[in-house]
Amino acid sequence: MRIVRYEIRGRSRYGVMEENRIRGIRGNPFARKRGKDFRWDGTAYDPAEVRLLAPCKPSKIVCLGLNYRSHAEETKLPIPTVPLLFLKPSTAVIGPEETILLPPGAKRVDYEGELGVVIGRRAKAVPEEQAAGYILGYTCFNDVSDRYAQKHDGQWTRAKGYDTFAPIGPWIETEVSPDDLKIETRLNGELRQSARTSDLIFSVPEILAFVSGVMTLLPGDVIATGTPSGIGPMADGDIVEICIEGIGTLRNRVQRRASSAEFQEERTNARGASSGSDRS
Repeated sequence: MRIVRYEIRGRSRYGVMEENRIRGIRGNPFARKRGKDFRWDGTAYDPAEVRLLAPCKPSKIVCLGLNYRSHAEETKLPIPTVPLLFLKPSTAVIGPEETILLPPGAKRVDYEGELGVVIGRRAKAVPEEQAAGYILGYTCFNDVSDRYAQKHDGQWTRAKGYDTFAPIGPWIETEVSPDDLKIETRLNGELRQSARTSDLIFSVPEILAFVSGVMTLLPGDVIATGTPSGIGPMADGDIVEICIEGIGTLRNRVQRRASSAEFQEERTNARGASSGSDRS
């Protein structure tokens, strides 16, 4: 089942993608009781009629560093003995086809294709063997990273936390196993990353048990499980796609964000153009 969040006539709603249509549901998928079917609201839309949004609204995004051996090797860092955690703010989230904005003056901003785990119910100190019962499903995630800020600061909050640095989507797939999925990243159609989730150093149950032992996970929170080797920079105008077997493709355009001075100039020019048209 593919759970989507979408906008129609200025309102956001949840639904289920079924072949060539989206069926609307009542409420949201995180509020239903376990084992209960969705309550349909009687609406159905062609996907072209709506705008897909990020499929959930996480209170936090918990990310793992160095969770593929190949990535640790390419960065020349030691294999971690426990999951290395950092957080992205909810304000960094964007959905499919939205724009990743490069900060003004950024020297290098990288893509990082990852498998995202979407939490279905409140999770605290969950044993590994019970982890699956707390997961709603899986999605594609791009852990966008400012490499200069990451190296300069010595910790990762700024490098990972800019607005638009957490693309998620296009939906939540509930009927897939995370154990051995092909994950690929393409930049302007060229393959840049390719791996399988069977190469994760820490498995999804291990990750969920560890993270929930540190902090309480809430419905809609996302765990990003780490990126394989092949990381690289993005530039203005690029198209980046994260493709995961059995889930789908998350696609975003990259754009350089205007500096404060450029933004003010754009606003001034826009006002001038508007005033001119009013006089004519």
